[in-house]
Amino acid sequence: MKHIIFGASASGSLKFVLREMGLNKEEVIAFWDTFSIGPIWKLHEENGVKSRFEWMKKCISDEYDEFPDYKKRFRKTINEIASIPEGTQITIWTSDNAHEQIGMRMAMYLLKEKNMDISIINTTEEYEQKFRIKKMKYSLLHSGEIPLEKFQFIYEHGHRIRITDHDREKLENEWISLSDNKETLRIWQNGRIQIVPEDFFDDFIIKKAKKLHGNKKQKDFMKSARLIGEVLGHLEQYVGDEFLEYRLKKLIEAGIFEAEGSLAAMRFYNVRLVGKVPN
Repeated sequence: MKHIIFGASASGSLKFVLREMGLNKEEVIAFWDTFSIGPIWKLHEENGVKSRFEWMKKCISDEYDEFPDYKKRFRKTINEIASIPEGTQITIWTSDNAHEQIGMRMAMYLLKEKNMDISIINTTEEYEQKFRIKKMKYSLLHSGEIPLEKFQFIYEHGHRIRITDHDREKLENEWISLSDNKETLRIWQNGRIQIVPEDFFDDFIIKKAKKLHGNKKQKDFMKSARLIGEVLGHLEQYVGDEFLEYRLKKLIEAGIFEAEGSLAAMRFYNVRLVGKVPN
C-alpha cells in the first residue's frame, strides 16, 4: 500500500497514525505544497514546474531559506509518484478544498496508463459522517486539521471509494483542463474547482482590517500577522498564510495599506489602512 496525500500537516498525521498502528511498510508520498495558489499550467511537464517555481519564489518568504527545500521536495514527490510500479495498491487522501482536489487530479494524471488498484478517501465527507455534533456546524477546511485519534479512526473505518477506469479517465481529463489555464488562484465552490482572479480575497482582507481598526478616527498600526490571522480564521477557503501575506504586500504597493518596519518577514512589520478605501 502507498498513500498519496497533500500538505505537510496531513502527511505528518498520517505517518504518525501508521507508526502507531505498526504499519511501517505502508509508504506515504506527500506534496508539501498548496495547489489552490500559484500556476499549475503544464505542471506535469518541466516547463510548468519551472513556471510554478518562478511564481512561488515571489510568494514564499525567504527568511528561513525555505525555497530551495520547497523545490527539492516538489521534484522528489513528482519522481516518487511517477516511479510507482504497476500492481501497487494506492490510497489517495483528499478533502473538499481546491488544494487537495487539484492535487488528487494531478496525481491521477501522473499515474495514467498504469495498472493499479486506486482508492480515494475524502476526509471532509468521512469527518462529517463520523464526528458530526448535533446543533454545531463545523466544516473541515483541509485534512491537516483532523486530530490524530480521528485521523486513525478514518483510516480504520473510513469509506474508500474504489476508482474505476472511467473515473480515472474523467479525473485525468479534468487535470488536463485545469493545467491548460495560467491563472494563479482557485477556490472550491458548489462542489467544484473554480478559477478566480488573483485579487479575489483582497476585499476580504480590507474588510477584516476595517474590523480590527474599529470606529477609531485615527487608525493605529496593527501587526501584519494579526491581520493575516484574522483573515485566516474567517476564510472558508484553504490558501495558506503566505498567499494572504503576498496579497497584503500587493495592497501595500497599491497604497491601500501603509506599512512600518521591514517587509522581509511577516513578524517584522505593521500595517494600517490609509486614504480612501473601497467599501
